[in-house]
Amino acid sequence: MYGKIDSDDYMKGTTTIGIVCSDGVVIGADTRASFDTFIASSEAKKVWRIDDNIGITIAGSVGDAQELIRVLKAENEIYKMNEGRALSPKSASSLLSIILQSNKMMPYMVQLIVAGIDNGEMQLFNLDPIGGYTVESKFTATGSGSMTALGYIEDVYRKGITVKEGVKDVARALAIAMKHDAVTGDNMNIATITKGGYTEYQGKDIDKFITSK
Repeated sequence: MYGKIDSDDYMKGTTTIGIVCSDGVVIGADTRASFDTFIASSEAKKVWRIDDNIGITIAGSVGDAQELIRVLKAENEIYKMNEGRALSPKSASSLLSIILQSNKMMPYMVQLIVAGIDNGEMQLFNLDPIGGYTVESKFTATGSGSMTALGYIEDVYRKGITVKEGVKDVARALAIAMKHDAVTGDNMNIATITKGGYTEYQGKDIDKFITSK
């Protein structure tokens, strides 16, 4: 199958979130990468665009996650050449599950959230390091700050939530996780996937969502 890249880069702590909305999906993560108690980077990229209809968040080994993203992007381009359209989030999750399961003896040390839209259907998946994945109908979170984030999301999530509201809720959940989890921190990246495509927010754009009523 696909070879694994060894890496000493490992994010032991992080918070990533995915939410299903009425008009799209929202994913987000903090930007802190840590080695034990040492903060290695405040600009780690944990939210990635695969195509206009698919986004992915990563927690765990940076090198392992980057290798999986490279493979997924390559497979998506091949699929587009053959079929004239991008992979669906479900197909992307199935492919990642096969790769992870095939390497379970020397696993990729990652936990992934795959989110997107397929023919108007909002899709959200949570994958573990050995290829197990769950279909999430509402929301999910990974990383050391996930319990804190989920506590907030569970309280505010409601049927019919819009992407605009989802961005606000993800931003506030990440802000709470940053406050209470020492290895979640610095900044955050949030992306939306709608019929209009993939859009990523950071910095002041996110601050507006957090402070808006």
